[in-house]
Formats: sequence, C-alpha cells, structure tokens
Amino acid sequence: MRFHSLEWQGAALRLLDQRLLPHQTVFVTCTTAIDVAEAIRNMTVRGAPAIGVAAAFGVVLAALAGADVARAAAMLRATRPTAVNLMWALDRMLAVVPQTPVALLAEAERLYAEDIAVNRQIGEHAQALIPDGAVAMHHCNTGALATVDYGTALGALRIAHESGKRIHVYLDETRPRLQGAGLSAYELNAFGVPHTLIVDSAAAHVMRTRKVDFCIVGCDRVAANGDVANKIGTYALALAAQAHNVPFYVACPLSTLDLSTPDGAAIDIEERAATEITHVAGQLICPAGTPVFNPAFDVTPAALVTAIITEKGIVRSPYSKGLRQVIEKLSAVV
Repeated sequence: MRFHSLEWQGAALRLLDQRLLPHQTVFVTCTTAIDVAEAIRNMTVRGAPAIGVAAAFGVVLAALAGADVARAAAMLRATRPTAVNLMWALDRMLAVVPQTPVALLAEAERLYAEDIAVNRQIGEHAQALIPDGAVAMHHCNTGALATVDYGTALGALRIAHESGKRIHVYLDETRPRLQGAGLSAYELNAFGVPHTLIVDSAAAHVMRTRKVDFCIVGCDRVAANGDVANKIGTYALALAAQAHNVPFYVACPLSTLDLSTPDGAAIDIEERAATEITHVAGQLICPAGTPVFNPAFDVTPAALVTAIITEKGIVRSPYSKGLRQVIEKLSAVV
C-alpha cells in the first residue's frame, strides 16, 4: 500500500493535502513553482524528505515555464528554514547541467527514487535495534506521508511489523499540529500496526508505568556534533527517555546531515503562526490576544541520543567522528 503523498503527473505535481487527513483525502495540483512553495509553506506537504523532493519538482515547473531557475530555487529555499533536506535537494537541482526541463526532471525523478531506496535501507538497519515483542514510542509523523514512501522512523517500525515482529507503538499526539494523532495513527491503522495514542505530556508517565523498550524519531537536521533538530517536543521526549533509561534512536537519511553546522545552537529554528496554538479546529481556546511563542522545532543534544540510524548503518557516539565516516562511505560509493 502507498499513500502517494507526492506524484509527478506530466507537467504538474500532485500533492496529498495532509492538512485534511485523516478525515478527507484531497489532492492539490501544483502547476508552478509558486504553487509548490505555498504548499510547502502551508504544510499541504510536510516532512523533511517530502518537502525536499517536492521542491525539486518545483524547480522543474519553473524550468517548464521558462522562469529563472535560480530565482525559483531561492523562493523555495525560503519556505521552511530548519529542514536541511530542502536545501540539499535544491542544491542538487542547481548543480544540474544543462538546466533544461528534461535534465532537471531526470534529477528530480532520481531524488524521488533515491528517497524510497534510502528509507528502506534505514528501516533494514534499524531492525538490529528492534527485538520481537518490542514496545516503541514515536513523536510526530515520519512515515510514508513525510517522505516519498515508507518513511524513516515510522518506516522502520512498519518494516518490523511486516517482517513478523510483534511490536506495539505509543504515538505522541504531537501538539500543536497533531501530526502524531492525525497522520501517524492514520498510517499505522492502515498498515495494521498495533498502536496507542497518548498526549505528549503523558510520555514520561507511560515510560515509568508501562513497558517502553525504546523511543524512535525522525529529524529535520543533524549538526556535525550529533545535535538533532526535530519537531517541537522531541527534546522533552529525549529527556524523559534518559530519566527512565530508555534508548533514544534517531532515524536519519544522510541528506539530513549538515556537517557545515557545528552544533544545535547554530540551527535556525522556524517559528510558526500563533493560531496553531491559540485555536483548535478553528475554535479559540485562550483569551483573545494572548501572547504566543510557537517554535516548530527544538534541538535534542547529542548526549541524549543513543544512536543515529542512517542508510549506511548505525552511528553511535562520538557523533562528530561517526557521522563524517558515514558521509565518507557514501562519497566512496558515489
């Protein structure tokens, strides 16, 4: 089964509108780079790998329209500042020579296919960390909806289930946009993976009172020292995991590594609209005019991360050394 979160259709990019899931299945058709930029900005498409591939097709649309490809890439780059996959994919597109629609489309299609292969490889490597009968805890959505297909952290759990392992997954609801409740529960239900939804603030209580073997999350950027930027609430989950001696794993395609960023303090953290917090289903839940701080991501220090799972294998501390080694391994293959 595939969700087809994004799909190239001739001269247009079709996106599954994730803002409407799980209640409605609606597709949005983008025919210009501006359409794609808006879809990324308003989270019609979301998840670091998915927005990178979507942006690549946005560049193709610019080329088909005879627009300035570099200008279109700059516009797409500005949509979501934290996810490094977006920057990586756009850099790949700008490196294409010649920058014709045919050549750019071929590169975007390579990115699309690579994402599927990379996710499967991450999931296979992760199986060494997922025993039969395991109980996992997951934050946000990192499955097929966040990627081209399969996903990273959630993809690893799906592969475990499909291989016959008896697993159970606790899903953080993931405030304020509720990706855990609306998207991850939707995916696990579709694939028949046993799961239980909890509010974010229940994670520590569940670890203390119930069996949890490990936490596994995705990421939007990993700094050279192993600090991890991911959906807001990940840091709190990692702290709870440390307090309860629960391993904390990060599933990370190498396209999410940013070795040019020394540590998490140098990562630009996106802030989003106050209404994501002040309103639920369009209903105001606090006094009008209440001041709001709404960071979309936080940074989990490397010291709280037990292991980082990549398509080239599992990396453990010291991350500054291990991450460079996997990058070198990838470069040697290329």
